[in-house]
Amino acid sequence: MCGRYASTRPKQELLEEFEVELDGAAEEDLGPDYNVAPTKPVYAVLSRVPKEGPGDRAVRQLRIVRWGLVPAWAKDPSIGSKMINARVETVAEKPSFRRAFAQRRCLLPADGYYEWAVLDEGGTAKRPKKQPYFIHPADGGVMAMAGIYEFWRDKGRAEDDPLAWLTTCAVVTTTARDELGAIHERMPMLIERDRWAQWLDPGVPLAEEFLVPAASAGLTAYPVSSAVNSVRNNGPELVEPLPEDEGDDQALF
Repeated sequence: MCGRYASTRPKQELLEEFEVELDGAAEEDLGPDYNVAPTKPVYAVLSRVPKEGPGDRAVRQLRIVRWGLVPAWAKDPSIGSKMINARVETVAEKPSFRRAFAQRRCLLPADGYYEWAVLDEGGTAKRPKKQPYFIHPADGGVMAMAGIYEFWRDKGRAEDDPLAWLTTCAVVTTTARDELGAIHERMPMLIERDRWAQWLDPGVPLAEEFLVPAASAGLTAYPVSSAVNSVRNNGPELVEPLPEDEGDDQALF
């Protein structure tokens, strides 16, 4: 699964990196977040026809959405806290995700993500000892995690109430291969740059090539401090490798 990630790049850098045509978050700036957790606001890149402006062409936009997908039919938005990930093997079939996957795909920019490995030694059967790892592109580039998004209407609010609509997202996950699989069996599905347009295009039918395990080539991982376990902690120290004398004891490879 993917339950935490880091997204620290300035908004202007994301606008340029993803060749965004419309800044849908022009009046907001999330700032760096080294411990992105479910229900937090996050940046999402998507392609939609703007509500205002001439023409009916979909344009690439940067929006702020909440992590934890709330289906349009949900009675209560609290369900989103349990729907942070959508498995690629079933995303096209599950009622909660299939409409979003067919029509509302997005990219979720990240520096990297955290995953917890269960260590052989330490802990108990009920509370096994876990070591957090930070997994990120070895070249320092931005990760484009596959995502889906959905709109939810609060029927208790007036149509013109700015809080009447909630936009939420989920990370699409796939099987972790090679060394990453030794840390955790699941990982975010990553979309390569040359396939961004196809993934974002709501007019592109469901493509079988997206429904297969993604390669983990180009990613590297190292153990980090358990301070990341608490969402209250948020700073650059969370992505720093453990000192060698500590890291060697916790490393899986």
